[in-house]
Amino acid sequence: MAENATAPMLTALPLADLHAELGAKCVPFAGWSMPVQYPQGVMAEHLWTRTHAGLFDVSHMGQLRLPKSALEGLEALIPADLLGLPEGRQRYGIFTNATGGALDDLMVAHRAGDIFVVVNAARHAHDRAHLRAHIAGVEAVSDRALLALQGPEAEAALAALVPGVAAMRFMDVAVLRWQGADLWISRSGYTGEDGFEISVPVAQAEGFARALLADARVAPIGLGARDSLRLEAGLPLYGQEMDETITPVEAGQGWSIGRARRADGARAGGFPGAAIILEQLAHGAPRRRVGLRPEGRAPMRAGVALFAEAEGGAQIGAITSGGFGPSLGGPMAIGLIDAATDTDSVLFGDLRGKRLALQQVSLPFVPPGYKR
Repeated sequence: MAENATAPMLTALPLADLHAELGAKCVPFAGWSMPVQYPQGVMAEHLWTRTHAGLFDVSHMGQLRLPKSALEGLEALIPADLLGLPEGRQRYGIFTNATGGALDDLMVAHRAGDIFVVVNAARHAHDRAHLRAHIAGVEAVSDRALLALQGPEAEAALAALVPGVAAMRFMDVAVLRWQGADLWISRSGYTGEDGFEISVPVAQAEGFARALLADARVAPIGLGARDSLRLEAGLPLYGQEMDETITPVEAGQGWSIGRARRADGARAGGFPGAAIILEQLAHGAPRRRVGLRPEGRAPMRAGVALFAEAEGGAQIGAITSGGFGPSLGGPMAIGLIDAATDTDSVLFGDLRGKRLALQQVSLPFVPPGYKR
């Protein structure tokens, strides 16, 4: 049969051959062919990461370098306190628009020689153009893979190859050597577990990944478990808990707005949508993010309409992410609902015309294991 000429071309990861050797099942994701799971399956991969160390290939993420002088320009685009970010540290931030919505979330690392930024794959081209429209010297990094090693045994496994990582704290960044290669390392990740993200030159990426996987504590982990891990950790995903119509306050990310950028701060406002976002910080947002535990065993996925009543009444929100929590042994979900909804009330999700009960719970579902 002739190949479908309209099928989108997917970008292969630098470690595509290694993933195939490991038996990965790959799926399209943000224009890339990504391993969604390996032979052990999503449930086992999730639980392995919670107890040992999981190796994720996140080379689809956008890596950018900016000159050190760019911090002031970045502050004009992001509500975070970036001028107060010490060298050797990393900070989470959100690009906002004029109405206070989120254009993307990102990590900003202040290094000795530059500013290193990691953005979401689906927003890489947008973010690169957005930065270049405001800041000179933005350089896309295309010759490095990005790996994440996550879990309670991540430090021990990585320190066996790169001893210097043991001294790093959560959100520290460093450039350390491995077999002649510079590794750009941050003590961070998106699973709720302790761990590291490591940018490694493509030429050394396979050797480095194989060295990690040779450790009995380390197993390869795919996108499926990455999503269930971040959901258990109560971490938002751009395009679901955040988008151009959802403010950081509504998304539960108000903590990322630095004290210096708040209404009474030394550098109050000065970012897109500041008036709206600061008003919501002071007096509340019209919607709020909420953790949900559906009754029974059936997960409720993104898009399920939420109601305050078992029958009748207006829709009060929707589930933004949902699935089964392997560590919880049951379903979990995150929703965005009207802020006026009583915090103790039972909610109801419309699943194929039948309303099923959900309990509101605090996030995260699983406590974080970061090394402070």
